[in-house]
Amino acid sequence: MRRVILSKRASRKLENLFTYLETKWSIKVKNEFAFKFDKGIRNIRKFPMSCKQSDKVKGLRMLVLTKQTSVFYRFDDKAIYVVTIFDTRMDPEQLRNQA
Repeated sequence: MRRVILSKRASRKLENLFTYLETKWSIKVKNEFAFKFDKGIRNIRKFPMSCKQSDKVKGLRMLVLTKQTSVFYRFDDKAIYVVTIFDTRMDPEQLRNQA
């Protein structure tokens, strides 16, 4: 099975998101999001082509975790490369700068 590699940007965004969810909402909300994230990553490890291709950046696929949060990734035979975690409320053109 493919291993998962988070970019420095994706790791930083995920940590910031966890901190935000815990401080602004609750530990329960943070844990629920972490569960969704883990489940989504497990799914794309098994079925990397199951998610929609990005309209903004060629070669990226988009895993929708919540209506506010998507994970953008690439993959090859050995790994899933998580490029960024994106707040869907932001300008989609900013995704080009993060890919």
